[in-house]
Amino acid sequence: MSQPVYYLDHAAATPIDERVLAVMRPYFSEKFYNPSSPYAPAVAIRKEYEDAKHILAQTIGAKGDELVITAGATESINLAIHSVQGHIISSSIEHHAVLKAVESREHTLVNPNKKGTISADAVKLALRSDTELVSVQLANNEIGTIQPLRDIAAVVLAERARRVEVGDSRPIYLHTDASQGFGQIDVNVARLGVDMLSLNSGKMYGPKQVALLWCKPGVRLSPLVLGGGQERGLRSGTENVAGVIGFAEAARLAHKQRKSESVRLMEIRDTMQKKLVDAFGEMILLSGNQKKRLPGSLHISLPGIDGERLVFSLESEGVFLATGSACAANQGTRSHVLTAIGMSDAEADGSLRITLGKLSSEKSVAEATEIIIRHVKKEMERMHA
Repeated sequence: MSQPVYYLDHAAATPIDERVLAVMRPYFSEKFYNPSSPYAPAVAIRKEYEDAKHILAQTIGAKGDELVITAGATESINLAIHSVQGHIISSSIEHHAVLKAVESREHTLVNPNKKGTISADAVKLALRSDTELVSVQLANNEIGTIQPLRDIAAVVLAERARRVEVGDSRPIYLHTDASQGFGQIDVNVARLGVDMLSLNSGKMYGPKQVALLWCKPGVRLSPLVLGGGQERGLRSGTENVAGVIGFAEAARLAHKQRKSESVRLMEIRDTMQKKLVDAFGEMILLSGNQKKRLPGSLHISLPGIDGERLVFSLESEGVFLATGSACAANQGTRSHVLTAIGMSDAEADGSLRITLGKLSSEKSVAEATEIIIRHVKKEMERMHA
C-alpha cells in the first residue's frame, strides 16, 4: 500500500474537479469545432462558448461581454498593465507577474505593514498627477492577507473626481489580481470597486492556463496578442473552448460552495494552528485577524529552522507544502513578500506556507500536523546536537 499524500499547497495549484473535467471532455472530441467557423456545428459551439463566459461573469457580478479570456493570469495581468502609459502604483508584495510587468513602466511600489496589509493612505501618498493605474492584489498568495480594496478604490475614485473637476482628462484605474481567494471570499467587482480584475482558473479546481481579465465599460485596453481578432480584437488566437467551459464550471461550483467551504477551511486551519502553537510557542504566526486572512491560509515561521530542508524532509512522508510562492521556490530565492514585511533572513528562511483546500479533510490535516510537529522537533534536535 502506498503512503498517504497530504497536499497542503493549494495556493500553488489545485486539481481539476471531476465535475469540471466531465463538462470539458466533449470539447476535445465531438465538439471540436472552431467557434469562428460559419457552419451550424461551429455556430453552436460559439454560443456555448459565449454562454460559458456569461456564467463566468455572473460569478463576479459582471457581464460576459466585459471579459477577455487569456492563457493564464500572467497574461491577464500583463494585458491590464500594458494598456496604460503613465505612472503605475503597485505593492512590493504582489505576485511576480505584476512586479515584472510594472518594471517596464514608471512605477512606485508601496510597502505593507508587518501583517502584509497595503493601506489606502500609502496608496494616496504615492499618487502622482501622471498616475494611470493602481494594481493591488485581492489576497496575498504567500501569507493570505486580504487587502482593503474598497478603501483603495475610494482613493482612486477621489483622484478621478479631482481630475474631472480641474479638467484633467488623464484616466486612472484600479486593477486587482484576484487569483487567490476566489471560492473562499467574496469576489464581486462592484463591491470591490475595481475597474479591472484578473482571475485564474487553475487556482479554483479548473484547468490551468485559462484566465480572464474583466474590464469595466469605458476602460480601454491595448492588445498584446495580434492576429485573427478574437475576444473583440483584444486577445487574438483560436478560442480555448474546452478551457473556458471548464473555467466556467469551476467558477460556478466555487461560487456556489464558497460560504460553506470558507467555514470548513477556517475550522480546520484554526485547529491546525492551535496544535502548532501548543507545540512551538516560539514560532511566528504571519496572519492578520480571521476577517483579513484567507480561510485556508496559514503561514508560520520557526526562526533558525531551515524551511527548505524541512519541506524535503516532510515530502518523504507524503506531506507537500511550501516555504513561499512556487515561483520563488523554483528560482531558489528568498521570498520577496517576507522581506517586504520586515522579516529577518532567519525568520524568512524558517517559514512554511500551508494552504488548505478541497483535498484537506479534518482527518488528513490532523495527521499531517502530527507529522510536521515530529519533523520540526527532529530538526531542532539535529540543530542543537
